[in-house]
This record gives sequence, C-alpha cells and structure tokens, in this order.
Amino acid sequence: MSTPGARTCIGRTRQGARREEAGTWSTDGVREAGGGSEPPAPWRWWGSSRQPSWHRPPRPAERKPPRHPRYLTLEAGYGAGTVTNGWQSVERYADTTTGFRTEGFPPDGRGDQDGKRVTYFGGVSRPSSGKFLLYSAPGWNTGTRTTPVLLVHGANDTADRAWANPGESGGYGCGAASCPSTGLMQSLSARGHRVFAVGFAHKQGDNLMQAQIVGDAIAVIKAKLGVDKVDLVGWSKGEMSTRAYVSSVKPSWGRAYAGDVRRLITLGGPNGGYDYPYAHGWAHDFSIWPACGGQVNAPSPHSHMTCYGTYTARPEFSMTPSGGYDNYPGQRQMLARWDGVYGVDGAAQDWHTTYYGGQGFYTAGSGIQAAIDAGSLIAPLHSAGVPASVSTYLLAGGSADILGIFNENRGPSDGVVFISSALDTTGIPTVGGKATVNGANHLELGWHSSVTAQIATWLS
Repeated sequence: MSTPGARTCIGRTRQGARREEAGTWSTDGVREAGGGSEPPAPWRWWGSSRQPSWHRPPRPAERKPPRHPRYLTLEAGYGAGTVTNGWQSVERYADTTTGFRTEGFPPDGRGDQDGKRVTYFGGVSRPSSGKFLLYSAPGWNTGTRTTPVLLVHGANDTADRAWANPGESGGYGCGAASCPSTGLMQSLSARGHRVFAVGFAHKQGDNLMQAQIVGDAIAVIKAKLGVDKVDLVGWSKGEMSTRAYVSSVKPSWGRAYAGDVRRLITLGGPNGGYDYPYAHGWAHDFSIWPACGGQVNAPSPHSHMTCYGTYTARPEFSMTPSGGYDNYPGQRQMLARWDGVYGVDGAAQDWHTTYYGGQGFYTAGSGIQAAIDAGSLIAPLHSAGVPASVSTYLLAGGSADILGIFNENRGPSDGVVFISSALDTTGIPTVGGKATVNGANHLELGWHSSVTAQIATWLS
C-alpha cells in the first residue's frame, strides 16, 4: 500500500539529506524491501545529482462524473419495501431556486397528492411546486440503450398510474372498462431502455414551473448516468411542460433550455390547443360542480351554476383567477379556440354564453377568450419554436370512446383533443414522424399496445 510521500522512493534524513533505500518497485512505483534501484516504466527520473528522485509523470486529468446542479437537493429516497407498481426506486428532490412556490389547491382536497405519493413527498399532500419525484425503472443503470428516456405525465395524473399501473385508480381510470396492471414503463424497460419518470407536486400546475422541473429531472439523470442527452415523452398536458422546456418558454426567473434533449415525443398533446371545457361546458360541469355531485379535479368554464334549483358560485373551480383562487393555471395555458374549425356544440345547455361569455339560463361565465387572454401558452410556444436539433414525433389517438365522460364529437378526436391539434406542427422545424392510433382514446395513450410499439420504433 502506498503512503503519503510514497510516490518518491527517497527517504529524508533528520539532517535533511536524501538517501536511497533498498527495495523493489511495485506496480504502483513504490519501492519494497530488497529490490533494485530502477523503477519500471512509466516512472521517470526527476531531480538533480544532489537530490535525485523517482516520480510517476503527471497523469492526464480524469473525467469526473457530472453532478446535479447546486440548486437541487436530494431530500429522500425510497426503494424495495416502499416503492410499488414495478418501479425500482423513487427519489424526492427540491429545487431551491427563488420563484417556485406552493400553488393553490382546491380546498376540498380533490387536487391533493394521494396514495404512495404522500409518502414520497414526505407526508405532505400539498407540496411546493419546487419539489418533484424522480422514478427509476428496473434497468435504469444497466439498460443497453444509449439515450435514457424521461416520461412526463399529464393533468390530474401521477407517474404511477400514467406509466406503470394504468389500473391503479380503479375501473375506467385508464379509459377502458378493464385496465392493465403494466404500462409504457415496463414495455420500454423490457426493450433495454433506461427509463425514468417525473412526478409533479401539483396535478394541474403551472406548465412554466413544471417545465423547469423537467429540466431539473434531466439534470439529475445526466448526473446519474454521465450522458449528455435524454429522450422526452410527454402525454397530454405533459406535452406542454416538455415543449416549454426545449423551447425556453419560461418564467422570468427560470433557466433556459440546456441543449440536452435528443428526441421529443408527444402523446395526445394539445400542440394546437384545446377548447373542450368551453365547447362542452354543461356536461363537463356535472363532473366537477359539488352541488351537482361532481368530484373530478378539473376546472369549470363557469363562475356560477344552478344545481337542483340552487344557483351557486364556486370560484375555487374557475378556469381563470377568481375570488382569490387560481387552482388550475396549467389547464388555462392549454386553451385555444377551435370554433372556427369545428364550431360549438349547439345542442348543449347555455352553449353560447359558455363559449363566448355571459349569463345563460343556468350558468354564467366569462368565456374562452377571456381565459386565453389570462395566460394561454399555445401562441408563445408556437412563436418560440422547438429547436431544430430536437427531432419531434407527434402521436394522436383516434378513438373518441372514453368511458364515463362526454367525448369530443365536433371533429376527429381522441375524446378530448382533436387529432389535428395533436398533430399540429406549428413551430416544429424537425418533425421526425407523425402517427394516429385509431384504436386508442386519450386515456389509453400510455399503455395501448400499438402506441407503445410506435414509441419504441421512434426511440430506436
């Protein structure tokens, strides 16, 4: 074993004179007892006739593994015995950058973290949006594919249900009567991909903050694996944060794109925006408004509604900031008008005032244009554009048959997003491919066999 100073096989006497000690030379250049005086290559003679010394020449600088940025703190990690749904591990990180905040949550708890996510977020059901979860799939560090994959889930969802166990939330939660117990994560992992997924603190949160979190997750993956780029898969609302990240559409305090994405794949993403809540507001409201029996964590296009003869105001479910509440900024950011293409559902109650604003027979609201003006990101994303270096692939579902909801019926859709929106290439200079899976609806895009096969092809 070498000791401090063993790189030189010269001892120093008490008077300061240097003397040669007998010994042999080890492979590390350390003289051992009983050997000769000449060290093996690559050791060289360093010194003078008065103070000779053998030293190994300086080695080339070794490449140190990258580290995640200083503004990221690993707060906790969970593994076997805690982690479920086939993941290998889950880590919780905090981004300490000034600007992140705890966003608004509906006061009745419908938007809170649930299940295992409460454990992963340290027992906090309403965490700050600067906190995030990084899920690692089996084979995350042993897979044979060069570029790792980061999966980004959509609205009112989790990385568990979206990518690993579509049936976690029970019947119909996956868009079909019977839900599988595995998803895209297992499919890609079995093909040798190194798979990760991000879990957001807010299920309907600000896409600009979530875009910064996407960048954070990528930075951690690069540090773990020593890679320069990742592939992104964004489903539904997840398209917004992934695209905002690569396009450097960010809050004033945010960081710009780091040039670390190879391919971007969007699944049912509203690349051209969507207007479903306003086009089908009456049916949509019945799943939301508590007085009508609604419990879904989604915004309403109305500020007031009559349920069973009682006219009430519920500003906490408003699409736009109202009454001190702003619980659904991420939904507002996805809005765009499609009435000029597919019209409005004229058979719906209060259809005109719902879409264009005003007082109807049973409802009142400010209309879609006011919501767009309050912060839609569709136009800014189109204007900023995806970098040409990022090959982008767009996939749409073609089956408007989601169980339990009123499906989008004004034009070809996946039940929520028009096919023409999901395949909209405005602001995308490098289109690697487009596909429509006719047998899949919006909620099946994370597990349908034809979808997973297409994604695997695009990633190869």
